[in-house]
Amino acid sequence: MEFGIQFFPDVDPEDQSGADYWAEALHLVGLCDELGYASVRTVEHYFQPYGGYSPSPIVFLAAAAMKTAKAKMITGALLPVFNHPLKIAGELGMLDAIAGGRLEVGFGRAFLPHEFSHFGVSLDESRARFEEGMEQVRLLLEEENVTSQGRFHSFENVTSLPRPTQKPRPPFWVASLASPESFIKAGRAGYGMMAIPLSGGQMDDLLGQYREAWKSAGHPGQGQVMLAFHMFCHQDSAKAVEIARDPLNRYLETLGQAASGWLQGASSTDYPGYQRRIEGLAKETFETQKERGAAWVGNPREITEQIKRYQEAVGGFDSASLQVNFNTISVEDAEESMRLFAAEVMPNFQS
Repeated sequence: MEFGIQFFPDVDPEDQSGADYWAEALHLVGLCDELGYASVRTVEHYFQPYGGYSPSPIVFLAAAAMKTAKAKMITGALLPVFNHPLKIAGELGMLDAIAGGRLEVGFGRAFLPHEFSHFGVSLDESRARFEEGMEQVRLLLEEENVTSQGRFHSFENVTSLPRPTQKPRPPFWVASLASPESFIKAGRAGYGMMAIPLSGGQMDDLLGQYREAWKSAGHPGQGQVMLAFHMFCHQDSAKAVEIARDPLNRYLETLGQAASGWLQGASSTDYPGYQRRIEGLAKETFETQKERGAAWVGNPREITEQIKRYQEAVGGFDSASLQVNFNTISVEDAEESMRLFAAEVMPNFQS
């Protein structure tokens, strides 16, 4: 299994500036080669403390690529619904060049009603915009002199520059919270699957559907699965809980605030059952997250056992993307946690 680090800013400007947050993130990225973390990932969100410090994963990953010579740069995830495919493709080609061919590209549908509202995009167009945008970016990266007539974006005889360093293009991933349709379509297309065990959905069933779709489409192997977890490791288990509990609870609280549009009347056939899903998220706490294995918090032995249990529960997975400085976890505590995890947990899962 690979282990990478993920930056999902959950920051209020009154608590920390953008300059300080990203300086700390880049410091932690600088530890990757020494400690053996295989990837760096960040999100695309807007306007609120939950994710709002990261409106462009590409900007951060271009800087991060200068802090590590080995780790992959992963968008987790770009949102075609709010972006023109010509711009996405050009910037991805540029980032792949800057990173020396270490880019991997995750795409997501977006799910926060306030973002759709501010951009003036209908929730009912979410899936159509996602599928069209992702396919157009694929064409632009793989081919030259591309013509595409879409519902939302059209272009004729255009070649995106710079051309990708990786041929025919960087690997693609699809991010999904809990939509079976997204898991199945990603498997059929032969894309990697990014998922989050946050909401308590039946991850084993969802990954089973992904792998079956992958196999049915004739792709070799079983696909690629990346799961995201909060992680805090300390030699003293009680101290780990003491440090991580309040930041994780605040993270869950700001997620609930960002997604509250679903509880205030937002609805869409593109998001069946989301009111119920967000109601469930509102009940999540540090304790429930740790109980179900979505938060890896404790001493090295405890976390090792948490990982083994989760692997068994979901039929295994290929990569763990770890939030190491969530909410107000200090950069000093995050670094100590990363070092201890690398020294005493990672060797148990790597040949």
